[in-house]
Amino acid sequence: MSSTKQVWFRTDDAWDFIADGQKPNMQVIDVQEEAKALRFITSASRVEKFAAHHAHEFRPFTLLGSGDFHHLSAVWTRQFQEPFTLLSFDNHPDWDIRPPKWSCGAWINRALENPRIQQGSIWGCGNFECNFPWRLLGNRAAAQAGRLRVHPWAQKGVNYPSWLNPLTSETWKSQFTDWAESQNGQKIYVTIDMDCLLSAEAVTNWENGRFTCDDLIWALRTLREKTEIIGGDLCGAWSQPAYQTTFQRLAGWFDHPRASVPSREDLLARNLPVIERLWSALTSADF
Repeated sequence: MSSTKQVWFRTDDAWDFIADGQKPNMQVIDVQEEAKALRFITSASRVEKFAAHHAHEFRPFTLLGSGDFHHLSAVWTRQFQEPFTLLSFDNHPDWDIRPPKWSCGAWINRALENPRIQQGSIWGCGNFECNFPWRLLGNRAAAQAGRLRVHPWAQKGVNYPSWLNPLTSETWKSQFTDWAESQNGQKIYVTIDMDCLLSAEAVTNWENGRFTCDDLIWALRTLREKTEIIGGDLCGAWSQPAYQTTFQRLAGWFDHPRASVPSREDLLARNLPVIERLWSALTSADF
């Protein structure tokens, strides 16, 4: 794939640990200063300002930093002019219906406001949001209508309503294959938040999930056999939080899990192999 179909929006320092000679060969748009106002929680006006300023630089495949910026996926998907399905691999459903509307925990709802997105499908949620009573805060209306399909990892003792689609380690591949077949011939946009991976495989700002990198590579290959991947993005790598406002800082401190700052050696051992392998699998291009 031509590098003109890829872009790195440098939202933070998530990939700064990589030596210059190992960095991906693609255009870099450094937005670190303006991204401080977008991190974790932001406003519609700030998002629209960002989108208007950078729309000419959007490309089908986007690399960015922390999952704190995952709501930008709802912006990247605006560049496509034909109907498509949105597929998200994420440890969190990001479907919160509470304000603020623009946050990394509510971005799926903003994406579904795009009429070209026919369906959203989220795979690998392992956190508490799909359990009762927290799922009452999610976009149940979209899930019940079939516009949004959420596939959490089944947790012991949790009963799931019919509009959720729990996974187990034994069944998820057959479930994914069935879903991919149901999308046969369709166009797909794939967003990957690295927090869906095991903690042994990825250092993130959030709680880790249960997928392995091999799992996601298998899923992407399966998807390519049935559908056309028109674009995608990769986020979720750990970065040092940098906010513009005190409210963002306090809200981020409250909501994020407590974690120590990882060493460069740890990032090289875990996050570098992930970006090298997943980016290639997502884009069908060398890293």
